[in-house]
Amino acid sequence: MSRIPITVEGFRRLERELGNLKKERPGVIQAIKEAREEGDLSENAGYDAARERQGMIEARIRYIETRLATSQVIDLATLDGDRVIFGATVEIEDAETGERKQYTLLGPDEADPAKGSISIMSPVAQALLGKEEGDEIVVEAPRGKIHYEIVSICFNGPAPAEA
Repeated sequence: MSRIPITVEGFRRLERELGNLKKERPGVIQAIKEAREEGDLSENAGYDAARERQGMIEARIRYIETRLATSQVIDLATLDGDRVIFGATVEIEDAETGERKQYTLLGPDEADPAKGSISIMSPVAQALLGKEEGDEIVVEAPRGKIHYEIVSICFNGPAPAEA
């Protein structure tokens, strides 16, 4: 099984979520028990909702436990260099339109395009990995091939922690 890169903060965030889900689990089990005691389960919306919530909690717990076990924790504060790697913030320019975009390459559980980060497994990130400033990349997109030039690569260290 391949290791999936994750930042220290991303790893901690998953650990916190796992802890919260495990704390929530007994309450859901109690809600199922109480709903069962009400009798007919065929038309018991409370029972159905509690069972659905239990299924979602259990699935998420399994996912997080697997993710934590397969994660490669990387401290962004230790990264630097002149090539694109996990944790790099890269500015690219569309060769056709001149439009510039900036992305930080993070793990799939941390990526948030709205905040300027993309998954290291995304097509854009895969095209960027190992490249240097001035290199050109081609990304397959629904509108066809997009040609980008790497304008800059920097390492900003850890992202600010979220509340």
